[in-house]
Formats: sequence, C-alpha cells, structure tokens
Amino acid sequence: MPARAYSPPSSSGRLSAARQFLSDVWRLTKPYWSSEEKWAARGLLAAIVVLNLAAVFMEVWFTQINADIFNALQEKDENGFIQALLVFGGLALVFIAVAVYRLYLNQMLQIRWRRWLTERYLGDWLENQTYYRLQFADTGTDNPDQRIAEDLRSFVQLTLSLSLGFMTNLVSLVSFLAILWSLSGSVTIPWLGIDLPGYMVWVALVYAVGGTWITHKIGKPLARLSFDQQRYEADFRFSLVRLRENAESVALQQGEVQEARGFGDRFARVVANWWSLMRTQKRLVWFTSAYGQIAIIFPLLVAAPRYFSGALPLGSLMQTSQAFGQVQGAMSWFIDAYVNLADWHATTSRLTGFHHAVETVRADSRDHAGVERTAATDGALTLDGLALTLPDGGTPLVRADLTVQPGESLLITGPSGSGKSTLLRAIAGIWPFGRGRIALPGNGATAANGSMVLPQKPYLPIGSLRAAVTYPATPDAFPDEAVREVLDAVGMAGFAGRLAEEDHWSQRLSGGEQQRIAVARALLHKPDWLYLDEATSACDPETEERLYGLLRARLPGTTLVSIGHRPSLAAFHDRRMTVRRNGDGVGELAAV
Repeated sequence: MPARAYSPPSSSGRLSAARQFLSDVWRLTKPYWSSEEKWAARGLLAAIVVLNLAAVFMEVWFTQINADIFNALQEKDENGFIQALLVFGGLALVFIAVAVYRLYLNQMLQIRWRRWLTERYLGDWLENQTYYRLQFADTGTDNPDQRIAEDLRSFVQLTLSLSLGFMTNLVSLVSFLAILWSLSGSVTIPWLGIDLPGYMVWVALVYAVGGTWITHKIGKPLARLSFDQQRYEADFRFSLVRLRENAESVALQQGEVQEARGFGDRFARVVANWWSLMRTQKRLVWFTSAYGQIAIIFPLLVAAPRYFSGALPLGSLMQTSQAFGQVQGAMSWFIDAYVNLADWHATTSRLTGFHHAVETVRADSRDHAGVERTAATDGALTLDGLALTLPDGGTPLVRADLTVQPGESLLITGPSGSGKSTLLRAIAGIWPFGRGRIALPGNGATAANGSMVLPQKPYLPIGSLRAAVTYPATPDAFPDEAVREVLDAVGMAGFAGRLAEEDHWSQRLSGGEQQRIAVARALLHKPDWLYLDEATSACDPETEERLYGLLRARLPGTTLVSIGHRPSLAAFHDRRMTVRRNGDGVGELAAV
C-alpha cells in the first residue's frame, strides 16, 4: 500500500496549518475526556496539575531560601544560616514527594488513556472487516500495526508532557516574573537617556525570543524527518515480519538474495533519513547547548554592575540569577521542547491519517456497499444479478446467478484467476465491490449454527494448539475430549496430547496439516453452511477423500459449497458449476 508522504505547509499557510494541527489534536483527545472514564481521568489530571503548581510554588520558595543562605554567609550570621538550611531541608523532602507522585500519577493517566485509545482504535479497525478493506482503499495509510501499537503510546505521552510542561512553564513565568521585576531595578539606556524599569525582564524576553526564532529556523525540517523516520522504520520491521511468516516458501525458493536486497533497500531509507535527522539535530544541539550554557552566566554578567555598586547584596544577586534563569527558561520552553514538538506533530499526523482512513472505509462500506446483502426468506442462498468488480469499481471480474437450497452440496470449478474465490468473499461480506444482491440464509454470521468459511490457507493464531483448533471460538469453548477426538478423526492423533503447548503453529505445521486443523474446526463448530475455498488442496487425494467423507458423514445437515480443481471432489457434491470466461475476459458462473 503506498505511503502518504509528509508535505510541509507553505509559508502563507502556516497559521492555517497550525490551527488544523491543534484541531486534529483536539479531535484525537476529546473522546477520552468525555468518555465513561472522564471523571477518573479528570481527577487524575487535576491531581497532576495541583502537584505541578505545588512544584512551581516550592521553586519560588527555594529562591527566597537561597537568598537567605547567601545573605547569611555574607553577613556571617551563623544562626540565620542554620535556620535557612533547616527550612531548605524540610522543603526539599516535600519537593521530593511531590516529584515522585507527580511522575507516578502522570504514568497512571498515560496507561489508562492509552488503554482506552487502543481498545477504541482496535475496535474500529476490526469492525466490519475494516482491517481487510483498508488494503483495497487508496488512503495512503501505511503500517496500521505501528499506528496502534506505537503512535498511540507516543501521542498520549507527548500530549500530556507537552501540555503540562507548557502550563507549568507559564505559571513559572508569571511567578518568577514578579520576583525578577522587583529585583531588577532600572537602567538608563545609553544615548537615549531613558530609564528602563525591570530591565532584567526585558533582557530575558529578548534573549528567549531570539533563541526561539533561531531554534525554529534550524529545526524546521525535524517534523518532516520524524514523520518519514517512523514510516521507514515500520516498513523495514514489517518486511522482517513478512519473511518470518513465509520462511518456508522463501527457503524452498532460495530467495535469500532477493530478500536481502529488499531489506537493504528499506534499511537504506532508514539510514539515509537518520543521517538527515542527525545533521539537523546536530545543528540544533550546537545552538541549544550554547544557548543553555550562556544562560547560566548571562544573568550574572547583566546584574553584576548593580552588585558591585552595592545596590544588590550577594543573596539578592543569586536570587536574581535564579529568577532570570526561571523566566528565560519558561520563555525558552519552545526551544527545549522543539524535538518533542516535531515528534508530536508527526505522530498526530499519522494518527489523524489512520483515523480518517478507517472512518472513510467504514462509511463507504456502510453507505456504498455496492453488493446488497439481505436475509433470505426461504432459507436458501441466492445470488441475484451479482456482478463483482476489482476494487477500482470499474473492471468487471465475475458474474453469477445462483440458488443453493439448504442441505445441498455444490462444487464450483474453473481456471485460476477467474473469480471463484471472490464469489466466496462476496458471500462472506468482505468483498463489497460490484452490484447485485446476495440473500443469506439464517444469520450467516458466525460458525456456531451459522456459516463458516475454510480458506485455502487457514489462519492459526499464535498460542496453544487448543486455541488453534477451536478458533474463532475461545479455547475453552469445547471439552478436551471433543478436541482430541476431531484431531484423531482428521489424522492428527499425534497432536492430541499437545493441546496446551503454545507455538507459532502456522510455521510448525505443514500446509496439509494446517488444512486438516481447519476441517477439525468445522467438525467442532458444526455450521449450517460450510464454504470451502481450495480447503484441501495441500492434502494428498487420499487425505482429501477422507476429510470430505468426514464432513458428509458427521455434518449431514450442513450445506457444502466448495471451490476446487480436482475432479475427485465431484463425488462428494450433488451439483457442479464452473466459471467460464466470456469474450471480454469476464468470468460467468454456469452449470456443468
């Protein structure tokens, strides 16, 4: 699926882009804070805000205590010095407790918020097979797994840290601004003869604004580079997972060289973008490090003339230096948070794109289903004027008119690529592209007394063998005796004693064994309607005959609809139809 490239806004649209970004953040944030967990979330947030404000208050108090300590040293006031140290020690203990619980409650809020978002995004992604339909939609959404697993975590963490950090710095700015203004006095501007009151405040303002402007100029490419880095890392990781899932096929075809070339190409993009990130961050760190170091000595240099003139005692000089550092630090919040802001922007863009893609697919499947799906009034499966197309909506693929009565068994044959499997996908409700009507018997939804589809390559979840056999039901849905019995029936008695063993069974079992597991599922679930899409193609003819014999003998009331190529399958079905291509290359379902 093509990935959507990051496109930075033009200079004329930056204000609009900033508004759009904040609007996106609000749309991603609002649902949780108005959800069923809103009171617990708001309570935690209120407690964190109070602790942050308490920390700022104690920082202000610390500056006054430090001034008392240095003044006592200057005056050689031993009692005053000891008293100030005792107050400092008590305040430090309280500050440590505030810092610990501020972090603890913040992390608690993070995991609660992330859990809620993850459950919601997973629900939306899984609902109505959106995860399947998403791959056909031209949404530019790459790596949904990363967006759910990593981007949600980053979004929650960055949203809380940046918003709380901004609030704390704003309160700190207001608190220390008054202290710095009162300590600064006034200075006469040379050549102009104008007295400038609170001159240290103005110096801090100019220092912070200048630093912020330079930081933005240097770090502007970080948002795009962070966006691309996340995408390239996810692409590379996904390619490794794909090799692990298809290890046998690659090994049999000795495709290691080709796989290595693909890995190399994807990792080369990771490395190239990383070098760009490194160069940009290097320039940014050069400036921010110099900016931070100068900020330590700069207030002393500016306030030193008043100290040497006797207008400021030593304690007030140190208090002025601390207050200046707090004020310019608060004003320089943008500089310190620039890298996190860039990551936040990239993460928000990825989540917004993913959310929009999911909503688009869900709305399209709901409002423009294409193929009409209805409940059958006579209990039969009916395809009426069904004309399926490719996902582009315009290229015809296969046409069918068909009625299957309950209890019948139908075999559909035809050349590969003619659209046979697509017919089953449409019946199952995961192929909406086309037009026509499908009338479904019963609820047509679940394996339990409904319908069940056995694809050519069964899905085996990672976990216990019992979970693989009982899927999609829970592992405890059937007694162990029943699970062992169906394993024995399909010729896998050797695995009957390994039900609790956990493994990656799709890699452990052969293709034929996986298909036998799928048939064992059908024997357990006993669906009313069973659709088999080349479900025994990996088995030898004798095993295939045994499996179909089991299905007919043990599920006598189940309607079978099979897709296959082997002529021997005809013996297990009452009717046979085939898909033939017409002169336009479109498949048409016809009786044999």
